[in-house]
Amino acid sequence: MNRQDDNRYQLKYQHLDQMAVHRKTLYERPQLKRLFLELTLKCNEYCFHCGSRCGDVKSEELTLEQYKDFLDKIKGDFDIEDMQLCITGGEPLLRKDFFEILGYAKSLGFNWGMTSNATLIDEKVADKLAEAGMGTISVSIDGLRDTHDKLRGLKGAYDMGMRGVQTLIDNGKFNHVQITTIVNHENINELPELFEIVEKMDIGSWRLGTLEPIGRALDHTELMLTFDDYRHLFNYIRDKRRQGYPVEYGCTHFVGVDFEREIRGWYFICSAGTYVASVMANGDIGACLDVERRPETVMGNILKDDFTEVWYNRFKIFRQDISDIDSKCKGCENAKYCAGGGFHSFDIDNMSQRVCLRGL
Repeated sequence: MNRQDDNRYQLKYQHLDQMAVHRKTLYERPQLKRLFLELTLKCNEYCFHCGSRCGDVKSEELTLEQYKDFLDKIKGDFDIEDMQLCITGGEPLLRKDFFEILGYAKSLGFNWGMTSNATLIDEKVADKLAEAGMGTISVSIDGLRDTHDKLRGLKGAYDMGMRGVQTLIDNGKFNHVQITTIVNHENINELPELFEIVEKMDIGSWRLGTLEPIGRALDHTELMLTFDDYRHLFNYIRDKRRQGYPVEYGCTHFVGVDFEREIRGWYFICSAGTYVASVMANGDIGACLDVERRPETVMGNILKDDFTEVWYNRFKIFRQDISDIDSKCKGCENAKYCAGGGFHSFDIDNMSQRVCLRGL
């Protein structure tokens, strides 16, 4: 290790120590920065990795008036200038009253962005999204044409999604258009060719997530990334970032001191229940929407509970270091910084983290 590397690692450890203190502070004084609204579980795709098992399903949904009442309450109880509404599903554009809900959010002054498969976005929809105040959007493209269509369970999904992305770019009224790719053991080999495609598009960033052991993906363990896959992916992202490309890793895991701060904008912290809360399609209150839905992780329901009270006084299960309850974390040199990893991949039944990247 040369002196430059030594100084870089010292700086990283200083930052990680600060993050560890900050995380403990958030457990006591959480700050709601991103509020997810899952408008529906209905989707025109049937993605094999969907954590919420969305698709052609019956979906309990809040009404327009219930959303309006909820948004009024949030504006009254929180500083919405320091908050982002994150609109998701299912495919949120399948809600017939989508633009009424988000138009009302705009009228109250909310900043909002959306996750979408973009298959329903044409010029008219893009104009309406701009009029309703959408600032950002992340569009899922999970490989080249045949791979994407297979993984998404919809023939033509790639062409429709890419056409939607280009329509959003051409509209020119959005702050950030992002493409997100969920990387698995098979499609990881398509990243160079997919990069050649997205690099020619004027997107704001390319976000590379990883297949997580949640939802339907639990039925496809053969597609989970190996340690070699993770190492290859992280080196790939780091190389692209050093070349100046806006490529980043998702928020999902502590990736070890070598890769922390190298493959995304800052250091890992699981935001579930500290920065992030969600309202599910039926009104249930939770943390990150990728967390398994079960009695321990559903904190209440906005139709019978006061959301603000729930936010400040419940969520205890999320406001603790997983490393304190997972026996595999005992004695790990990274436990202080990792805190046991992302809650979404934590196996509550066995009190054990399913994804640990120690030793990368």
